[in-house]
Amino acid sequence: MKQGIHPDYKEVVFVDVSNNFSFKTRSTISCRETIKWEDGNEYPLAKIETSSESHPFYTGTQKIMDTAGRVEKFKQKFGSKASGKTTVK
Repeated sequence: MKQGIHPDYKEVVFVDVSNNFSFKTRSTISCRETIKWEDGNEYPLAKIETSSESHPFYTGTQKIMDTAGRVEKFKQKFGSKASGKTTVK
């Protein structure tokens, strides 16, 4: 690899601000704040709004919409009037 063209790859602590879940990983993100981690060392701190601990897909709280049922309700309510077809006599 060429020297001087790659970003600094370092350990960073990410904190999910919605539920205070934190994890340490490596990243090239630049941060202004630092935090003291469980191992006693100080690492850059990146605050995020959603992580796997708070995202509805990963927590199992995601709601699935029943689009087929909604279409059927619409057809029952409006019938053939909603199709937009007109007959010419």
